[in-house]
Amino acid sequence: MEAFEQGLIALLPRLRRFAHGLAGSGADADDLVQQAIERALRARDQWQPGTRLDSWLYRIVRNAWIDTARARGRQAKVMLPEEAGAQAGYDPRPAVEARMDLAAVTKAMDQLPDEQREVLLLVLIEGFGYREAAEILEIPAGTLASRLARGRTALLALLGEG
Repeated sequence: MEAFEQGLIALLPRLRRFAHGLAGSGADADDLVQQAIERALRARDQWQPGTRLDSWLYRIVRNAWIDTARARGRQAKVMLPEEAGAQAGYDPRPAVEARMDLAAVTKAMDQLPDEQREVLLLVLIEGFGYREAAEILEIPAGTLASRLARGRTALLALLGEG
């Protein structure tokens, strides 16, 4: 298997997590990742070996998300995936508390403007550096830093901690 395919396969969980953060649901995230992978495979000759495959793929996921959002407009967002209620027979309190915290953060993230949510997802969740995230979003690093600061402040305020 070529390095391209190996790298693409290795990045699938991270791409799905990013897509889930953008789309707000597992099913939409899966559709988004599938669409992005199809685009990447069709445009494979545009990727330059020796450059960062992850940045290139994150940019494709983001662009696919923008295209999808424009095409269908904003739909009602699902707070938790359907699978969240499938477990039974154990003390649910710790999991419920964790899910409540996660649900609160998810709800707060969903209320942020897209440009702030994208920056928070890339830097805080995916662990990209400022320069890398700025390249993925195709914005100056200073703009990224500004959006990140505003996004953090807004997120904390929405969570009642600001």
